[in-house]
Amino acid sequence: MQQLLQTIMSDDAEPDDFANVEIPEHYRGVGVLADETEMFVGVASEERSPAKSLHLQSVATPQPGPGEVLVAVMASSINYNTVWSALFEPRPTFKFLARYAREMPEAAHHDQPFHVVGSDLSGVVLRTGPGVRGFQPGSRVVAHCLSVELSSSDGHNDTMLDSDQRIWGYETNYGGLAELALVKANQLMPKPDHLSWEEAAASQLVNSTAYRQLVSRNGADMKQGDLVLIWGAAGGLGSYATQLVLNGGGIPVCVVSSPGKAELVRSMGAELVIDRSAEGYRFWKDPDTPDPSEWRRFGSQIRELTGGEDPDIVFEHPGRETFGASVYVARRGGTIVTCASTSGYEHTFDNRYLWMHLKRIVGTHFANYREAWEANRLIRRGMVHPTLSRVFPLAEAGLAAEAVYRNTHSGKVGVLGLAPREGLGVRDHALRERVLPQLNRFRESRLGS
Repeated sequence: MQQLLQTIMSDDAEPDDFANVEIPEHYRGVGVLADETEMFVGVASEERSPAKSLHLQSVATPQPGPGEVLVAVMASSINYNTVWSALFEPRPTFKFLARYAREMPEAAHHDQPFHVVGSDLSGVVLRTGPGVRGFQPGSRVVAHCLSVELSSSDGHNDTMLDSDQRIWGYETNYGGLAELALVKANQLMPKPDHLSWEEAAASQLVNSTAYRQLVSRNGADMKQGDLVLIWGAAGGLGSYATQLVLNGGGIPVCVVSSPGKAELVRSMGAELVIDRSAEGYRFWKDPDTPDPSEWRRFGSQIRELTGGEDPDIVFEHPGRETFGASVYVARRGGTIVTCASTSGYEHTFDNRYLWMHLKRIVGTHFANYREAWEANRLIRRGMVHPTLSRVFPLAEAGLAAEAVYRNTHSGKVGVLGLAPREGLGVRDHALRERVLPQLNRFRESRLGS
């Protein structure tokens, strides 16, 4: 592995050097174990710990098949699907791996008693399987997380509609929280040259998801002047949504959970901010009974901030806790665009406010390759910036996932793979210097203030 790292770190290594470098037979990867899927049975969700179930383990290096690529992972990041994998909720991900192998015999190697997780990476291509074009050993890349087969007609207009689409590192094995990873070639995109490895690894899942959710015609199709309510605007997904709304001429109404996070989104350019903790919003009277009076109070505060206007778009991802309020506050004819449901999948809302006011609920899930490419292009051009706040070593990936689960972070939490330290991998120093304040914004945040 040291020889491999030296080749990556060299300024004059050629594609042939990468093609000829020795690939180790084993590498370190972070994942869950099939024989531990019952470890949290009877334990309440809030008492479960990703740090207990995520293990750093030795993994046999897979060989790339047709259309596949083996990548040296310099850095990765934590997404909420890794938290779900670690909690074994809503179901153990080993069921996904078994189904993948059953439905796609060429994917049988994914069905293992371990699951290496992680749905982001930045790194360097080492080996390509048959049929791969556009990338070669030595290519510096980031990977988006859509693994798609396109074996039926369903996905040829929009790959997210393909019956065999899966999320890499969640519904497939050999994910990005590792030293090596196995991906499909059509997951790869050029690494932004002005970013370090850990910065480049932070964005692809959340930025692409937010892009489809807000900008794409497959989502809310946001236009200039739209008022957009953004839940968790200082978090991993919301911090990119806030940037996309501002870039697109929209008006974000940012909902956050602390004064420190409120200041953080204001520093991004958001003017309309609601600190839900300070306001004491409780959208449920008890675990089974929503509180519409809180929906109305929330809607009134939004109108006070906006000069009497309701949101054209509600950017939804918390799910059960907030969904009733989201449907209520959207303007007549407005759109609630939803993904993830991190607080629960069973949504409760008053359908009168949907049907009688002609509102729409649009479900979105990650992004197709074109949407991911366009989202990455905004980052490469310095128009959208990583919102990286903390970086952990690979051995502490469980603690990184714990921080995301407990919401003790802002923006994105990164994890180093093969990169020996932070700050490496930058090539475009001029662009970096120009956007350095934006790159450091979340690193310098203090959420306790």
